[in-house]
Amino acid sequence: MIAQFLKQHGEYHDDKTFKDLTTLKMGGHIRHFIVPHSIDDLVIIVNYLKTNRISYKIIGNGSNLVCGESEYDGVVISLRKLDSYEINNDELYAEAGVMVPLLANNLAKQGYSALEFAAGIPGCIGGLVYMNAGAYKGSMSDIVKETLVLKDGELIWLNNDEMDFSYRHSILQDHPRWAIVAAKINLTRKDSQEILDLMADRLRRRKETQPLEMASAGSCFRNPEGTFAWKLIDGIGYRGKKVNGICVSEKHSNFIVNEGGGTADDYLGVVYQIIDGVKEKYGIKLVMEVEKFNC
Repeated sequence: MIAQFLKQHGEYHDDKTFKDLTTLKMGGHIRHFIVPHSIDDLVIIVNYLKTNRISYKIIGNGSNLVCGESEYDGVVISLRKLDSYEINNDELYAEAGVMVPLLANNLAKQGYSALEFAAGIPGCIGGLVYMNAGAYKGSMSDIVKETLVLKDGELIWLNNDEMDFSYRHSILQDHPRWAIVAAKINLTRKDSQEILDLMADRLRRRKETQPLEMASAGSCFRNPEGTFAWKLIDGIGYRGKKVNGICVSEKHSNFIVNEGGGTADDYLGVVYQIIDGVKEKYGIKLVMEVEKFNC
C-alpha cells in the first residue's frame, strides 16, 4: 500500500541502501526510497506519511550523514530532483536539491558572487542551509534572504532572522519534522573570471589539504571557539588512527574516512574516543558536525 502510493508521486525503489546514498559509503537497507517529482509531490508524500504515522527521513546529497547498518523500516525521501533554480533582479531562487558546486560555478560564469566560499562543499542547497555551512569566513547565513520550509504540512517562507542562524546551526535542527524546500539568496555582481579564479585557487587548496578522494562526510567536528578541531585531534595523537576500515586522515585529522568496509559503529567508536581524549586532555567537548541516523 505504501509503495503503491509513493509510486504515484516520484521515482520509487525498494532496493536502496544508505551505502548507496551517502558519501561515507556505509549503512543498511532502506525499506522504501522515493525521489519526489516536484515540490507538490513532496508535500503530498510528507503529509501522507505523517497522517499514517510512518517514519521518514529527508536527505539531500547524503554528504553529512553517518548511518547504521540495520534496516530502516521507513521511507527515505531524496530531494535530488528538486534541482531547479532561476535568477531575478540579482536574487537567486534555488530548490533544495540543487548541487552547490555546480550552482556556484554556473553563477560565477554569469558574473554572480555569493556561493564561492561553498564551491568545494559537496552538498545541496537544502543541506547547506540546514547546517548553515561555511568556509573561508563565509557562511550561508550571510547570503540567504529567505527559506521555503515545509512546516506542519504547509509551505511557508522564513526570513533570515526567523531561521535562527548561528555557527553550523539553523532552526531546522531544532525541528526535525520540518524540511527545507528552497531558498532565496542575495547575489552580487562581480567580474566572472575573478570569481572563477578564486574558486579554482580554493579548490586547489582543498585538494592539497583534505582527503577529497576518500569516502568521508567532510569535517567530523565543529571547531570550538578559539581553536581548531584538527589541532585538538592531533594533540591527542589521533592523526592516522585506524579502526577496521575507518581512518583519521593523515592529510586532515578532522576528516574521518572510510577506507573500505567500515561501519557506523566503527566510525562512531573513533569519534567517541576522540571526544573523550580531547575532553580529558584539554577540557573541551568536541561537538559532531556530522549527523547520525539510524545508529
